Amino acid sequence: MEKAMHHSHHMSYAEYEQKLVNRLEVEERREKDYHDCKVLAAEVNSNIHM
Repeated sequence: MEKAMHHSHHMSYAEYEQKLVNRLEVEERREKDYHDCKVLAAEVNSNIHM
């Protein structure tokens, strides 16, 4: 989990836990990634079912 956190967000889990600003930045990125993936999946899905 630590490696994934560092790879994805360029900070350790300890840094993530320490500051609210870090947590908010990470959660905003996660939310954006989730939204982008949902949009991409919807586009691919609509192309498949044409």
